[in-house]
Amino acid sequence: MYAIIATGGKQYKVEEGDIIRVEKLEAEEGKEYTLDQVLAVNDGELKLGAPTLEGATVTATVVGSGRGKKVVVYKYKRKSGYHKKNGHRQAYTALKIEKINA
Repeated sequence: MYAIIATGGKQYKVEEGDIIRVEKLEAEEGKEYTLDQVLAVNDGELKLGAPTLEGATVTATVVGSGRGKKVVVYKYKRKSGYHKKNGHRQAYTALKIEKINA
């Protein structure tokens, strides 16, 4: 059984027991978090939402939060001597999927 959920502008395919990294959520470590934007559920037969399934939720536990690896942003224009180096580390929250309620 798996579900497709949406959070933080992205979509994730999740199963029970998976640990996923999503965009930073305002949730404390160890607390339970409910994701209610369930786009599809497959439990033998595929159920699709339009755009979300009514009454379907995914329950997860917050494992932790942090910042991802650094992404280097380098801007350069030839012949003009212009170059600029910048870095970015995206904040994330790690969730462990406990139950898919469909």
